[in-house]
Amino acid sequence: MTNVRAAFLAVSAFALLGTAAHAETYEGVTAPVSAMSRDAVRAEARAAAAAPDQNVTRGSRGPETVAVSQPRARVVADAIRTAAAPDQNVSSGSRVNSTVISTLPNPVDVRAQSAAGSRL
Repeated sequence: MTNVRAAFLAVSAFALLGTAAHAETYEGVTAPVSAMSRDAVRAEARAAAAAPDQNVTRGSRGPETVAVSQPRARVVADAIRTAAAPDQNVSSGSRVNSTVISTLPNPVDVRAQSAAGSRL
């Protein structure tokens, strides 16, 4: 039993010695270093505090502008055509051993062709 105690004490002393070797010296609170003087910081803070809409959340100032890349009528027509497509929810893996998803004509295209044909 004394042999185990002696080994434990030796290992504990060695661990404490290692801890002391890694310890750092305390240098206290370091002084702040700034590139601006107190007056410059105070003036910047006053300007920021007087700025309009500084604490307003996004979207509370009204609708945001959006860059429009296509006319609205074309987007609506594309949406209608896509919604009426016979294969809109079909992927290439939806049918067994099939590489062709759909050969059905789009109903919107059929209606457009028949309307164009009836006008002539």
